Amino acid sequence: MTQLDFKKCIKLPSCVVVAEGTNMTRVRVQKIESIRDPEGNLGKRIELIEDRVIPRFAVRPATEEARMVQEVVRTLQQQLPMLTTRTQFALPKMILFLTEREYEKLGIDFDVNQVYELELSGQAIRFRRTP
Repeated sequence: MTQLDFKKCIKLPSCVVVAEGTNMTRVRVQKIESIRDPEGNLGKRIELIEDRVIPRFAVRPATEEARMVQEVVRTLQQQLPMLTTRTQFALPKMILFLTEREYEKLGIDFDVNQVYELELSGQAIRFRRTP
């Protein structure tokens, strides 16, 4: 588990943390970009998103016509995958702006699509890689 301290981050000019939410959250690395800080040092912009599962609920049509339409839509969704409804919703959770030195000191080798458990507690952020 790796920890990023809010107090230390505030003192660093190139470290900006935007976070909201609860104590423990699962996040996925969506994007890693190369950046330059105001002093011209190379760094990385790491975008983490929260994947939330949207609960599904059954809707029972009241009329026979509505049941037929529902069945036709269900059949179309099975035949054409692009018509399926998404059960996950990607919410931006945190963006890290780190110089190469800060990235190395953090000790995490972020990789796109890797999932982490994000814990916020005691003015610290902890990342735990999930299997």
